[in-house]
Amino acid sequence: MEKFLKDFEVNKHASDEARQRWRSAVTIVRNRRRRFRMVADLDKRTEEKIRVVLYVQKAALHFMDAAGPLEYMLSEEVRNANFGIDPEDLASIVRGHDIKRLNLHGGAEGIARKVSVSLNEGVRSSNLATRQTIYGLNRFTEKAPRSFLMFVWEALQDLTLIILMICAVVSISVGIATEGWPKGMYDGLGIILSIFLVVLVAAISDYKQSLQFRDLDKEKKKIIVQVTRDGSRQKIPIYNLVVGDVVHLAIGDQVPADGVFISGYSLLVDESSLTGEVDPVSINEKHPFLSSGTKVRDGSGKMLVTGVGMRTEWGKLMETLTEGGDDETPLQVKLNGVATVIGKVGLSFAVLTFLVLTVRFLVEKALKNEFTHWSSSDALTLLDYFATAVTIIVVAVPEGLPLAVTLSLAFAMKKLMNDRALVRHLSACETMGSASCICTDKTGTLTTNHMVVERIWICNKVQDISGNKSESNYELEISEGALSILLQAIFQNTSGEVVKEKEGKNSVVGTPTESALLEFGLLLGGDHDAQQGQFKILKVEPFNSDRKKMSVLVAFPESGVRAFCKGASEMVLKMCDNVVGHNGEPIVLTEELVKKTMHIINGFAHAALRTLCLAYKDLDANASADNIPGSGYTLIAVVGIKDPVRPGVKEAVRTCLAAGITVRMVTGDNINTAKAIAKECGILTHNDNAIEGPEFRKKSLDEMREIIPKIQVMARSSPSDKLTLVTHLRNMFGEVVAVTGDGTNDAPALHQSDIGLAMGIAGTEVAKESADVVIMDDNFSTIVNVAKWGRAVYINIQKFVQFQLTVNVVALVINFASACISGSAPLTAVQLLWVNMIMDTLGALALATEPPNDELMKRPPIAKGASFITKAMWRNIIGQSIYQLIVLGILNFDGKRLLRLTGSDATKVLDTVIFNSFVFCQVFNEINSRGIESINIFKGMFDSWIFLCVMVSTVAFQAIIVEFLGTFANTVPLSWQLWLLSIAIGSVSMVVGVILKCIPVESTLKPRPHDGYEALASGPHAA
Repeated sequence: MEKFLKDFEVNKHASDEARQRWRSAVTIVRNRRRRFRMVADLDKRTEEKIRVVLYVQKAALHFMDAAGPLEYMLSEEVRNANFGIDPEDLASIVRGHDIKRLNLHGGAEGIARKVSVSLNEGVRSSNLATRQTIYGLNRFTEKAPRSFLMFVWEALQDLTLIILMICAVVSISVGIATEGWPKGMYDGLGIILSIFLVVLVAAISDYKQSLQFRDLDKEKKKIIVQVTRDGSRQKIPIYNLVVGDVVHLAIGDQVPADGVFISGYSLLVDESSLTGEVDPVSINEKHPFLSSGTKVRDGSGKMLVTGVGMRTEWGKLMETLTEGGDDETPLQVKLNGVATVIGKVGLSFAVLTFLVLTVRFLVEKALKNEFTHWSSSDALTLLDYFATAVTIIVVAVPEGLPLAVTLSLAFAMKKLMNDRALVRHLSACETMGSASCICTDKTGTLTTNHMVVERIWICNKVQDISGNKSESNYELEISEGALSILLQAIFQNTSGEVVKEKEGKNSVVGTPTESALLEFGLLLGGDHDAQQGQFKILKVEPFNSDRKKMSVLVAFPESGVRAFCKGASEMVLKMCDNVVGHNGEPIVLTEELVKKTMHIINGFAHAALRTLCLAYKDLDANASADNIPGSGYTLIAVVGIKDPVRPGVKEAVRTCLAAGITVRMVTGDNINTAKAIAKECGILTHNDNAIEGPEFRKKSLDEMREIIPKIQVMARSSPSDKLTLVTHLRNMFGEVVAVTGDGTNDAPALHQSDIGLAMGIAGTEVAKESADVVIMDDNFSTIVNVAKWGRAVYINIQKFVQFQLTVNVVALVINFASACISGSAPLTAVQLLWVNMIMDTLGALALATEPPNDELMKRPPIAKGASFITKAMWRNIIGQSIYQLIVLGILNFDGKRLLRLTGSDATKVLDTVIFNSFVFCQVFNEINSRGIESINIFKGMFDSWIFLCVMVSTVAFQAIIVEFLGTFANTVPLSWQLWLLSIAIGSVSMVVGVILKCIPVESTLKPRPHDGYEALASGPHAA
């Protein structure tokens, strides 16, 4: 099979040419509209790209346009709401980047007055509704969701069903003319009712999928922004943003609306999505405009919202875009290929069946000398042959194969969303099942991200803080001078804030590290507001994963300038020439003191503490405010911050190793801290398997080829180190790599990986947009759960393919053989349509939605390029097909004698028994298909309520068809003995399944070697 599927290979990084190639290779499709509904429309996508380019050019010209402002009259409604500026007037200032009009209105302060807001207090919650009425909601115009009737109409586009409907109408017309009313309409009406049922079930399934994807889409668009409202800083959903809101921006944030700059430091914004300019733009008082949809590349700041929703440039751009669709998944593409190959075979069989039946019919007429005499019943017979042939095409072209992938992925994505994993791209869910390596961050993923200062080294003395957390104030055994400089370093050099809650209590807002330091400062009796009011901040260099430090330049109230720096211990220590002594005065940092300090740092790190150095440097009053010095500092303290390992992480890592997934920790932390945490998590098996980023990047390609398989921990790594590691793992070693990331600079590694995993809590919006999956709780155990669901999707589709191919083979061969030998097909059009529904929509529901079990994580991952239809599957398909064909063949050709059927209805009874036995063979084979290699097929069956519902529904409706709908389905009621016979014939397929699974086949899943870990079990028991 694989040699026919060369054109059906895509991955996350596939080109548009590769995607177009497989589309062109799909030749036999019954319903192109339904088949390709969940596949990206490449033509529309190209149109969108052109439209975006044109719109960006228009927007760029609009920004540069120096034409005079339009005159806006203040409406009565705006005046009555106590606002002093028209919504369009306000929005057009930012859209046009019109600095003159902004200054005419008095800058940010003037705009704030006109929209009735205080820049310090923010919007009042009491007038939110009024603001939304006047200035609009922060929502974009969206495409209306498709109704259920649209899915019904889509299901009716099936070419074979349309042909069958025409046949049914002709059959009714001819039947009524020859046999009268109502007898003449039964055959045609039976086909129409069957088609109606097939369409209805398909439409319901598709509609439910669309609802699941709609919920997922809503979840994707949820962005939380930080604003000042009612005098306090709080988090709100992006949709609740209103004009007048004061928004806080940090590195990696998406600008949530149009606005003007209030204050901030080193704020750089990427406007390429709107202007096409690649270089980031510096935002300050001279260039104060911030546009919705742009990304904060560096720095921090506050902005005043001036335009929301459809009054922003981004909103207008979004309105022009249609749905190009998500990229198709590798399994969808592969199964389109399988469906095409099988469809060609099925079409050939259908044509042959029709030709054989027609030729036999014509020969018989010729032998009876009736070739020149034709009646309406002859026409009906030929029409019946044609309908049977078309129905064989319905059964033979497995339209449900690619759609089953979508169904399975929709189900998995919904479940994962409940389990705190948001799948942004369909393909990620299935690719995660093949992941052979996870490169994970430490902080917040393996650890809780709830940080507290545990120890501090200051004035040449280590002091333990852990036992004093419950006290409201804690006194360090240091002088007043040393304490004063320590509190300055904590409260001046921070990106966090201490805010008053409504109850009057202090609350710390910021990253976990900042929060830990600020809470420590408050514990020491520090006053955040007093410290902030004492000094004027001149310049800030915010922390990022490249700098690994944060620096700030402040001016004293009287005169003088001081720089503060904090960050990675080794880096900050190298910048220091002095250290704070016992009395708070600086003393020379000798070589001996440096060694002692490094010993302290390593001691903290070995205790699994994150270490930070705090330092300061006094400068002349005339020092430049544009540059923060990079040397000559005085070391204040080494702080040890505790970030405990998450509960369950060790077990999750053990699960990964048992599943053949290598876990590598990639962190910016000190190597000793990283080693300690990695050992606690069960990641590091030998100290030699840890390396630092600077050492790694110096290695040659040959050296990297040698050491990369052994690396279990990479410490002090930069985003570029992570990108290099991921690239080499994929290209050198053929690994399927999953990567976690939370920062803006992690975006390239997330994009380059096979599966990018962004953190939902600590992650920036830039990281989330580059990722395939967002881990909402930042928990490593959730990543393992995604891998488990990914494997479940893959194996569920394999189960469904095995089941459907067996039905295909048997239905095709039995009808063709019977047509050749006896001149009639034992399964009628109505019966084949029912069988098609069992194996298509209902089969997909039953097998493609089975939840994962723990056994899935006890087998190695699917290798790249592995055959989708395995030898074990072929063994089961061929074995079951042979059994069913032998039994049904014996019944078809010698059933009357064996069952001692006599009388005028003997043929109808036999055909009903064949039909009933065939259906029960599929029912029991569906149960068989739950385990491709495992003998215990009942394990977990009663936990899958969908599977049980499908089984019960299939059997119940089969009984109704046989006993009560014989007029339409060409069946007759059966005796209880024949019912038992049908069930017995079907149930024997389970015994056949057990025998087949005892036949050894070469395993296609071979365990991969992992340095430092035991070899994995393989063989049938591993399944």
